[in-house]
Amino acid sequence: MRVLKFGGTSLANPERFSQAAKLIEQAHLTEQAAGVLSAPAKITNHLVALSEKAALNQPIDTHFNEALEIFYNIINGLHAENNQFDLEGMKALIDAEFSQIKGLLEEIRQAGKVEDAVKATIDCRGEKLSIAMMKAWFEARGYSVHIVDPVKQLLAKGGYLESSVEIAESTKRVDAASIAKDKVVLMAGFTAGNEKGELVLLGRNGSDYSAACLAACLGASVCEIWTDVDGVYTCDPRLVPDARLLPTLSYREAMELSYFGAKVIHPRTIGPLLPKNIPCVIKNTGNPSAPGSIIDGNEKSEGLQVKGITNLDNLAMFNVSGPGMQGMVGMASRIFSVMSRAGISVILITQSSSEYSISFCVPVKSAEAALLALESEFTSELNANQLEPIEVIKDMSIISVVGDGMKQAKGIAARFFSALAQANINIIAIAQGSSERSISAVVPQNKAIEAVKATHQALFNNKKVVDMFLVGVGGVGGELIEQVKRQKEYLAKKDIEIRVCAIANSNKMMLDENGLNLDNWKTDLENATQPSDFDVLLSFIKLHHVVNPVFVDCTSAESVAGLYARALREGFHVVTPNKKANTRELEYYHELRKNAQAGQHKFLYETNVGAGLPVIENLQNLLAAGDELERFEGILSGSLSFIFGKLEEGISLSKVTALAREKGFTEPDPRDDLSGQDVARKLLILAREAGLELELCDVEVEGVLPKGFAEGKSTDEFMAMLPQLDADFNARVEAAKSEGKVLRYVGQINEGKCKVSIMAVDQNNPLYKVKDGENALAFYTRYYQPIPLLLRGYGAGNAVTAAGIFADILRTLQH
Repeated sequence: MRVLKFGGTSLANPERFSQAAKLIEQAHLTEQAAGVLSAPAKITNHLVALSEKAALNQPIDTHFNEALEIFYNIINGLHAENNQFDLEGMKALIDAEFSQIKGLLEEIRQAGKVEDAVKATIDCRGEKLSIAMMKAWFEARGYSVHIVDPVKQLLAKGGYLESSVEIAESTKRVDAASIAKDKVVLMAGFTAGNEKGELVLLGRNGSDYSAACLAACLGASVCEIWTDVDGVYTCDPRLVPDARLLPTLSYREAMELSYFGAKVIHPRTIGPLLPKNIPCVIKNTGNPSAPGSIIDGNEKSEGLQVKGITNLDNLAMFNVSGPGMQGMVGMASRIFSVMSRAGISVILITQSSSEYSISFCVPVKSAEAALLALESEFTSELNANQLEPIEVIKDMSIISVVGDGMKQAKGIAARFFSALAQANINIIAIAQGSSERSISAVVPQNKAIEAVKATHQALFNNKKVVDMFLVGVGGVGGELIEQVKRQKEYLAKKDIEIRVCAIANSNKMMLDENGLNLDNWKTDLENATQPSDFDVLLSFIKLHHVVNPVFVDCTSAESVAGLYARALREGFHVVTPNKKANTRELEYYHELRKNAQAGQHKFLYETNVGAGLPVIENLQNLLAAGDELERFEGILSGSLSFIFGKLEEGISLSKVTALAREKGFTEPDPRDDLSGQDVARKLLILAREAGLELELCDVEVEGVLPKGFAEGKSTDEFMAMLPQLDADFNARVEAAKSEGKVLRYVGQINEGKCKVSIMAVDQNNPLYKVKDGENALAFYTRYYQPIPLLLRGYGAGNAVTAAGIFADILRTLQH
């Protein structure tokens, strides 16, 4: 015989109810079938609310009428499909049941409380009516039905609201041999009977357990749990879209997963099946042809060392500690005995090797009762300071990694804990079972989903994902988006995906947790209605539990640079060509690095100096290898490299500046380049990388222009005045030429000081031939003497800069 159990979603409306009935019928035609039914979706919630609100004398009409309407809708639909269905008889039965419920609710209202026995009889009416409707459906189809009455035939021990079935006695009562082979067997889930013959419940969502108990009593060939997913996944597919379907699990894997929060099956489902080696199959009512997941006694790895990742929420962690714990025999026994007497379930236990403390988790709803019980038990020890005040941490979750293959595998725990650390998730406690089948970590509940995502990524995926949040879509930012689009297929071959989850300018932004469509991003941004707001970005990554967010600033704004410290603190990596942050006051400079280190996040700014040239990385590598910077000279401005190269060719300052502006080499106002401030910022960044504690005001700057020249004038007025300087510059160029030298605009670091100025250099200087927009950086170090380490190449341009930013974004994957 096959046992098929259908949950609430599988019975939620006439179409689904009919589909469940047809699946039972198909099974019955090949092998006698037994159907175990839950209440239709939402019914149990309504029934629970009815008794609770009646006890508080609150209105109940909405819940009552909505529950009644669900049943009316189902029977009307079943009658429409088969006019032999006893519509009137079923309507009369439903009305009678709800009339009885109404009477019980009135008694509850008058008493001002609800007794557990009464609550049990109300809460299970959904299952009772599901069976009545299914019986009527089969009888309309001409089948004979055998009803297993769980109150009479499943003996359970425990309370009215949560009991456990005694399989041996129940097997005798069910008496499988007495059931005619032609009959369809039906039984209501969620209920059983105690020794007095009273109705008791098997715990919320206990119909899976009911089905397993019936399968054990009948000696069934299989127990099928029909639900709304295709089977058991490596984790909740609603949290992780690329979660994998597991074809098989062992009984023990399934028990560990369900115990630690897997929603597909009830934690007690496997217990009755395991002794009789009855396989359990999880299948999808909406996709019955899918193979589902088989749970049985075989340990099959399918190449997976880990089978699943779960999160169990709404927990409180207790920490009992103090000098009286060490060497004191029976302390652990007393702690857990008092929990048992208080009827409180302990979910996870961990003890320090020093015996100084024991920590354990309980449902948060039991936290107050647990604390009172512990304080009562250990009053004398607390008063004598042998125990410290009992610590209670609420809003905790347990993240568990489960798999039979973990016993032989190496490094699973390391990858698990590394994934949590890289997602900036604090681990409060760790526990591992002696079977080595699972390992668990207690984390803050508000980080649980991120923990599941990060762990699944580390253990099941070769694919690496970057979630990019871009601010600034001018020349460089726009080019970066185009490069991301172009490289999509190439990166996919290397199992890398860059999802652009946000694009923002100074006014608007657009967001999508799955990645924006970049085909028409400019138009989409123009039509966006969300104002740019960093707080909204922060809320977004928390709401969607983004694991690897990268904040990319392609602006030159001081205000955006001022957000970096907070971004790093809140879980972002930061990638930027914006020099403002690294040249602000030293206090902020050090705060950025402190926040990045504390959160194990990357702060990357390779394009601050030299655009796409690997300047910062090479300098950092030199210093990390024990080298020391003794002197530096460099041409750090592409626009000034172009201008001074043309001066050498005899073109006047005013003409070459106009030409550079026309080509887009300078800022719209060329004074921004000619002032030397941009070069000063780059030089300061290099000096700080080399360990010099300098501020921007410590950099000596000789601008290209005389101090105060064209001050207060518009750009056009400045350009009109610039020829006034041509003669002086021509003379300086000729004077240098007469000595075999050329003029270059150079940044220098020497003897702990920084200077930016016009220098005349001879042909022995590595900067002599650098022009036409090239950058060149000569590092004179302890290792590189007398010939310097020279980096040379184009250090300006949207494409080169965007490529450097792109490389930094990819480096965040190495964290």
